Amino acid sequence: MTRTAETTWTDLVEDALLGTNRRASPGLLDRAVAATLARRAGLRPAPAPEIPAPAPHEGRPPLPAPAVRRLATLLAENSSELLPQWLTTARRRGFAAPPELLPALLDAARQRSDLRADAVALAGARGHWLAAMNPEWRYALRIPVVGKVDEADTEGAADDANGVWQEGLFAERVTHLSRLRRRDPAAGLALLRSTWATERAEDRLLFLDALQEGLGLNDEPFLEAALADRAKNVRSTAAELLSALPGSALAARMAERARRAVTFDEDGGLLVTPPQACDADMQRDGIAATSPTGRGDRAFWLGEIVAATPLAFWSELTGAPSSTEARASLSGAPNPQSTAAATIAAATPESVLARAVSPAWADEMREGWARAAVRQHDAAWARALLAERRGEAHARTATGGAPSRLLSVLPAVERASWTARFVADHGLAEAFQLLVTCPAPWPDDLSGAVLDALANAAGAGAYPWSHSGVLGVAERCLPFAAAPGIDALAAGATSAWAEVLSRLADTLRTRAAMLDELA
Repeated sequence: MTRTAETTWTDLVEDALLGTNRRASPGLLDRAVAATLARRAGLRPAPAPEIPAPAPHEGRPPLPAPAVRRLATLLAENSSELLPQWLTTARRRGFAAPPELLPALLDAARQRSDLRADAVALAGARGHWLAAMNPEWRYALRIPVVGKVDEADTEGAADDANGVWQEGLFAERVTHLSRLRRRDPAAGLALLRSTWATERAEDRLLFLDALQEGLGLNDEPFLEAALADRAKNVRSTAAELLSALPGSALAARMAERARRAVTFDEDGGLLVTPPQACDADMQRDGIAATSPTGRGDRAFWLGEIVAATPLAFWSELTGAPSSTEARASLSGAPNPQSTAAATIAAATPESVLARAVSPAWADEMREGWARAAVRQHDAAWARALLAERRGEAHARTATGGAPSRLLSVLPAVERASWTARFVADHGLAEAFQLLVTCPAPWPDDLSGAVLDALANAAGAGAYPWSHSGVLGVAERCLPFAAAPGIDALAAGATSAWAEVLSRLADTLRTRAAMLDELA
C-alpha cells in the first residue's frame, strides 16, 4: 500500500473522529468505501499454515452409544452433580472420550477445575493433541497424558510431570504434588525441596499441607527446618505435621511440657497447671504467644501442648495405680519401680478419660485429646472420645467440638454405624458434616436412619430447603434401591416435600441408569 493511500486512510479516521461539523470533509463515506477497497486489494495472501500431524491413535475402548448420548447431555447441561461422577466412573473403567465431544469436554473442564483431572484423562492423547491448537485449552497440556507412565515413553511422562510443577497453575501444582506423595513420598519431598526457597509464603503453606500424603519420619528434617520459616502460618503448619509423628523430636518436647503441666492429685485424678508463659522454645514449636481464639492464653497454650503430645504418653503415665508411685512417675520424680509399673500397665484411652480432671481445664484437655487423635490417626482414642457422648450438647464438648473430625479416623463401616445412631437420636439438624464423612453408597442402617429422619422432618412441617445440604449428600450417597421408598414418602408428603423427595428419587434412578450405561 502506498504512502499516499495510508495517509488518506489516516485523514479519513481523523475526520470521522472529529466530526464533519468541526472539519469539512465532503464525500467522507464515499472516500472511506474507496479507501477500504484499496486496502483490501493491497493485501497479500499469507503463506498457508503447515498441516498439523494426525491425531495419535487411541487404543482404549470407545464409550457405549448410550453413554455417549449421556455425556453429550451432561455437557450441554453442565450438570454440577452428575458430571463429576460420570467422568470419574468412565475414567476408572478405561474408556476413551468420543472425538466429537472432545471440544465440549475440554471447554467444561476449562470452566470447572474440579473436572480437569478426570476430563483430561478421559480425553487422553487426542485431547492433548487438540488442546495444543487452542490457547483456551492450554491447561490440558500441563496435565500428564493418562497411561504414559505405564508405556515405554517414561521419559516423556517425566517431562510432562516436570512441566506441571514448573509451569502449571497453583492448583495443578498442588494436585501433582499430592499425587506424587501418594505414590512416592520421597520423590514428592525432593520435588518440593527443589523450589521451596523461591515459593511464595501462601504457596508454601498449602504445599506443606500436601505432605500429609505419605507423612513419615523421613520428612522430619525438612519440617524441623520449616519451624524457622519467615511466615508464621508456615511455621505453625510444620509444627502440626511434626506433632502427627509421635516419634518426632517435637512430639517429645511437647510430651515433656505436658509432664510439667499435669500431675496426679491425691485421689488419682489429673491435676492440671497450664504454663504461666509462652517462652521462645514453645513459640518455635508452633505455639502462638497470645491466644488467637476467645479462650485465655493459658487455656490456649494447654490445648496446643495436649494436641501435640503423643497419645501413648497419657496411656503410659496414667496406667500405674493411682498412688504415690503413680504421682511420682507423672511428676518426673526419680522412682524406677513406678516408671516400670506405668509402662507395663499402660492405660486404655477409656481409663484415661475416666479419670477426674481439674474442672477448670477439663474442656481444654478433652479438646486437645480429640485434636491429637485426629492428627495421629488414632482410632482407639477417637472411638473412646465418641463413646463419651451423652446427648447432642455433650457430643460437641467431649469430641473437641466436631465429631466429624473423629469419625474420619474410624473405618468407613464404623463411621456409618455411629452416624446412623446419631441421626436416629438427634435427627438431621447437626448431621450434615457427619454424613459427608460416610462414603457412598450408604449401608442399610444409615440409609434407613436418614430416610426416617426426612419423613419425620416432612411430618413435622419443617421447610425442605432447611435440609438442602443433607438432601444433596443423599443424592450422591443413598443406594439406588432406596428410590421406591422415597417415592412412597413423596406420595404422602405436602406439595413442597413431595417435589423435593420426587426429585431425589429421580436423581437416584438417573445415577443408576448412568452407571449401567458405562458397564
